Amino acid sequence: MKRWRQREFSLPTRGGKRRGAGRKTARVRRAVVHAVRPEHSKAHPVHVTLRASRPLPSLRREVVFLEIRRALGRTARAWFRLVHFSVQADHLHLLVEADDKSSLSRGIMGLAIRVARAVNRALRRTGRVWDDRFHARALRSPREVRHAIVYVLMNAKKHLLGAPNVDPCSSAASFTGWTSPLLCGAALIADDQMTCPPETWLLRVGWRRYGLIAPKERPGGRL
Repeated sequence: MKRWRQREFSLPTRGGKRRGAGRKTARVRRAVVHAVRPEHSKAHPVHVTLRASRPLPSLRREVVFLEIRRALGRTARAWFRLVHFSVQADHLHLLVEADDKSSLSRGIMGLAIRVARAVNRALRRTGRVWDDRFHARALRSPREVRHAIVYVLMNAKKHLLGAPNVDPCSSAASFTGWTSPLLCGAALIADDQMTCPPETWLLRVGWRRYGLIAPKERPGGRL
C-alpha cells in the first residue's frame, strides 16, 4: 500500500540578535535509553517495538511483508514465543513471551536479525535495517494486556486513513478473541503457524476479564 508523505516547506527568515532567532534545529526521534534492562518474569507478556532506519521503503509493501512473515514464522523457541504482531510502514509491534531476561533478549535479537535479512533480501540491498535499540515493556495486568492487544492488532488505524478493521499485515486473522467471527477476505492469509498460542495466564484468559475485542476498536493511549 502506498503512503504519500506531505512535503514540508519553510519560509526563509533573517536571523538576528533577538532571543530565539535563526534557524531551529530539526526535531529527532528520541532514542531508547541504553540502560540495564530490568529482570523479566515468565508470567508477564512483553510489548516490543522495532523501528526501521530511514530511509527505507514501506515494510508493508507486499514483497517485503511476505518475506517478513516468513522470517517471523522461524522465531519460535521453547523459551521464546511470538504471540501477536503487526507490521507498519517503518516499525514492527510484537507481543512476545519469554522464560527469563536472557531468553527475552536472545529471542528478540534473533528475531530482529532474521527480519532484517528478510527485508534486505526483498529490497535487494545490504546494510542496517533497525534504527535503534528495541523498546520492550512488560505487561503485568489483564487491563494492560488487553490494551496492548488492541494497540498491536489495530495499529494501522493510527497511521493509515481508512485502515481496515482487520489489518492484513498483522496476526489479526488468527486472533480468537474477537466479539464476532471475522469475514476474512482473500487478502488475509492464515498465519501458517507463524505465531504461537499464548502460555501466560495474562495472554490466554486474563485479559478477557475486560471483554472480548470488537473489530472496530482503535488503539487508545500510548503504550
